[in-house]
Amino acid sequence: MNLSKREFLQVLGAASVAGMGLGRWSDADAQTASNSLYELPRFGNVSFLHMTDCHAQLRPIHFREPSVNLGIGSMQGRLPHLVGEHLLKVAKLQPGSFEAHALTHLDFDQAARRYGKVGGFAHLATLVKRMKASRPGALLLDGGDTWQGSATALWTQGQDMVDAAKLLGVDVMTGHWEFTLGMERVQQIIEKDFAGKVDFVAQNVKTADFGDPVFKPYVIREINGVACAIIGQAFPYTPVANPRYFVADWTFGIQDENMQKMVDETRAKGAKVVVVLSHNGMDVDLKMAGRVSGIDAILGGHTHDGMPVASVVANKGGQTLVTNAGSNGKFLGVMDFDVKNGKVADFRYRLLPVFANMLPADKDMDALITKIRAPYEAKLAEQLAVTEGTLYRRGNFNGSGDQLLLDAMMEVQGAQIAFSPGFRWGTSLLAGQPITREWLMDMTATTYSYATLSDMTGETIKTVLEDVCDNLFNPDPYYQQGGDMVRVGGMEYACNPLASMGSRITDMRLNGAPIEASKVYKVAGWAPVAEAARTAGNKPIWEVAETWLKSKGGKVPARKVNTPRLTGGLPNPGYAS
Repeated sequence: MNLSKREFLQVLGAASVAGMGLGRWSDADAQTASNSLYELPRFGNVSFLHMTDCHAQLRPIHFREPSVNLGIGSMQGRLPHLVGEHLLKVAKLQPGSFEAHALTHLDFDQAARRYGKVGGFAHLATLVKRMKASRPGALLLDGGDTWQGSATALWTQGQDMVDAAKLLGVDVMTGHWEFTLGMERVQQIIEKDFAGKVDFVAQNVKTADFGDPVFKPYVIREINGVACAIIGQAFPYTPVANPRYFVADWTFGIQDENMQKMVDETRAKGAKVVVVLSHNGMDVDLKMAGRVSGIDAILGGHTHDGMPVASVVANKGGQTLVTNAGSNGKFLGVMDFDVKNGKVADFRYRLLPVFANMLPADKDMDALITKIRAPYEAKLAEQLAVTEGTLYRRGNFNGSGDQLLLDAMMEVQGAQIAFSPGFRWGTSLLAGQPITREWLMDMTATTYSYATLSDMTGETIKTVLEDVCDNLFNPDPYYQQGGDMVRVGGMEYACNPLASMGSRITDMRLNGAPIEASKVYKVAGWAPVAEAARTAGNKPIWEVAETWLKSKGGKVPARKVNTPRLTGGLPNPGYAS
């Protein structure tokens, strides 16, 4: 729904107090004000529009950015590991502004109520059309994690998002969670739905038998007479972070050497601009940018970092720009290049927030979304309870949304301890909002969301925590997989991100008593990667959580978020709570 003139002026009034400086719109109607908000003068002659990690969110949502995104070692104090006011300082933005709300967790509830929801493909479509109209020839690049993350995406095997992406005008994409639909389904979409419309590229996915490319490694498109190469980089650790059986015949990996070959090959074919459409995660992209030369920009995803400025990385061939365009359809990145004499002479980069109240819904996209959702609306809208506290997921260690899942698993399954995966997708609810089946599915919808109950020794529990912690805090980005720490319920522990592998987790306690290495504990969890889980007959996590929610008498108190006691790495500009 769009703001009326009166409502929009109220937003502008509040925003002006917060330092937005929007007084020049005070006499404008809502449409004029909206147009001015997204004014972005054309620059140069080559433009790329970049979206990533929308996680199948077709309708506008709330999404709280992290208050904890620790940078360790050489990454401390550097993008993307800045949160709150530290990020605003680098971006030169005022606290309380609409951009501050889009980029940070600061005053989340209050700002969310003031500025409304973000994202939504109908509103994103309007912005994409505006940018393409002002930038003839611009290409829309989709960094992946598009076909997963909602109930309708799960129930339609990603078809809802495929249809929406085609209507949105996506030109090129790469992937990650797409692969959890299975090899056959992915190939079916690419060969049938995408044929002649969308190029799916990934230089680092090969067949396990002969090492042949599974997808096109790159495409070369001409933009205003300039040959531009887009090289794909799918998530390198798909068979590790997700069940291997979904991609049993394929291999992945970072593959720097092959990336360099692809860059050189496209340059030899006449490409004057080379960009990488990546799902590495930003830390990995930054390292790759220093190791592979000849890339003008890496447009990245996976770690959901909304970056308001481009990082400039020096390498032996010159420099490479690295950006990341957030998640959930909240942002559209706009990279403009001025190409002269066969090379990039200058650039401009902007990360535009997609505010549903400030962009009118595109009628065609809105109609498609309504059609897609129609068979499921009643089921999605069913109210399971009302939350008395804000529910969110994002952050290195835990969030109140995952805490709800942990509490539900322990109570329903009779577990002493619970683990919830460190997924970064999932939407937020404000205090007082209904917990619907749609929100629950936003937090849990995967093709392997089985709830589990296992006997684990204290030693095994420590091993699990250490392994995931190393994935998050290994000083070498190439050993990181881009997720957050496994969320832990029922058990307290201490964590030193600066310690060596195997030594970061200490002082594990259950009800105040130390966890014993040889003692067996009942541990609940969900989303196991083992193939045996497919035939174990376990309920999906959403059924477990729904049972718990319905037992609460209509209201769920604010969750007390269980986070570890940090014994190293602080103070840190990536830690605000």
